[in-house]
Amino acid sequence: MDSPPYNGGMVARASVVGALLLAAFAAPSQTFRVRYSQEAFAGPFSGSVVVYLSKGAEEPRLGPSWTSPEPVLVARFRDVGPGRWMLLDGSTVVGGRKRLEAIEPGEYLVQAVVDRNLGGRAVGTSPGNLASRAIRVRVDSRARIDLTCDTVLPEPRFEETGRVKLVRLRSQLLSAFHRRPVFLLAAVGLPEGWSAAREWPVVYEVPGFGGSVWLYSGLGFLPETDRAGEPFVHVVLDPECPTGHSVFADSANNGPYGRALVEELIPEIERRFRCGGRPEARFVTGHSSGGWASLWLQIQHPDVFGGCWSTAPDYVDFRSFCNTDIYRPGANLYAQGGRETPLIRGGGRVLATVREFCLREYGLRGEQMGSFVAVFSPRGRDGQPAPLWDWETGAVDPKVAEAWRAYDIGHVLRTRWAELGPKLRGKLFVACGEEDTFYLERPLRLLARDLETLDAGATVLFVPGDHSTMMTPELRRRIDREIAERYRRFRESKASTAQNDGPAAASSTWILTLKALTAGTTIGSPSPPTPRPVARRTHLWPFQASAR
Repeated sequence: MDSPPYNGGMVARASVVGALLLAAFAAPSQTFRVRYSQEAFAGPFSGSVVVYLSKGAEEPRLGPSWTSPEPVLVARFRDVGPGRWMLLDGSTVVGGRKRLEAIEPGEYLVQAVVDRNLGGRAVGTSPGNLASRAIRVRVDSRARIDLTCDTVLPEPRFEETGRVKLVRLRSQLLSAFHRRPVFLLAAVGLPEGWSAAREWPVVYEVPGFGGSVWLYSGLGFLPETDRAGEPFVHVVLDPECPTGHSVFADSANNGPYGRALVEELIPEIERRFRCGGRPEARFVTGHSSGGWASLWLQIQHPDVFGGCWSTAPDYVDFRSFCNTDIYRPGANLYAQGGRETPLIRGGGRVLATVREFCLREYGLRGEQMGSFVAVFSPRGRDGQPAPLWDWETGAVDPKVAEAWRAYDIGHVLRTRWAELGPKLRGKLFVACGEEDTFYLERPLRLLARDLETLDAGATVLFVPGDHSTMMTPELRRRIDREIAERYRRFRESKASTAQNDGPAAASSTWILTLKALTAGTTIGSPSPPTPRPVARRTHLWPFQASAR
């Protein structure tokens, strides 16, 4: 029997065990009937059923868009056999009748997914889930739409090449926590001329939300294996989990992802590919959610990694989480002073408010806001992550907010610097666009002031651009140069510990601008630009495309 899927703290606590009963006595409204075939799954099924509606996407299940949300309906069912209809109407869907009434009448492509929740992140692509074909119908207040889920979504396949390999390791720690097999994945890029006859330095990269190892299947090489002329093994970690992005943090809900990485996956990768072996030859980097994860890994495991290069990290200080100080009495995530709180911007205008973004994924597991809740929140009495905010009103729960302090990077550094400082000095590099798409420069400015006060020897860099355009060729070359220089100093000096391997000039925190970026560096020394191999992959951020 399938276990009920995680709902990210978004599903109302009221039971919908009676979801199969027809609400014939209710006022007229659109209804959706969903079933799955015997050939697709013998059953019985317990979990969530999701109906996606789109006016343009050929496969609505690949949504929803971050900035142009379209209707998504979610309901939960228990012990339903194949061929039996599951009814999504005003009495069963998460959010109730008003969720249905909010659907603008018109023609849509409609598609259903039965979420067996067997380990994938996005409901619409998780292997083993059951999908219907997309049908074009008119949706209005009296529509009744029938959908049969008879297609089993396949397990993706990874094509290895001579210099790009897949590592798939069963985690004993995570499997014990979840009481089912859980695997850790990584795509390993090998430098030109790699051989087991020598040791190699290694960089671990954590992708952002929506990124995974499958984007690297079939690539001939990874350009990051050459950094300013220095060869590196480059490892892309897979951060996806059923609740969203694990950020490789130990969590009451996701389990010990940080420990599993450090104690299980990294040793296996370094044994197999003769790399790393000590912190002076092991570095971590990442962008967006991966930027937060890389910074968190460096702080939580300062004796494991020799340096962190984090770009556009998610909220590093919860005094500015989604533009809200969650610790403020009476805090509300959706509105402040009678004005809706913005979350996404672009082209000089607000593309989505926090309320709009949250309601976009209300009830749907594996999405961004629920992912934050799964990592940072304690487990509630019902076994689900305790929601930080009320998903209907936006009101912040102060008790849950207090629990989030354990993952507030600014708070952790302020309160534990006496312990962490000697191990982190000179190892932190963080960069962000001055007009980040998600306003992430705001929490980073709070962190930058704290690092300066702590005399942390960190580099915090603000550059022109948004969440994507800030990653210029100049910034990429600088990061390459600094990582290579850090490793060369170790190799040349044969340093025995990472704690003594810091830049001589890093006695204070550097908060820099583009002028400093192009004129010089605080870690390492300027060097001529090194041409990078042409990247052989393209990644669209979720807010740039409706289908991820």
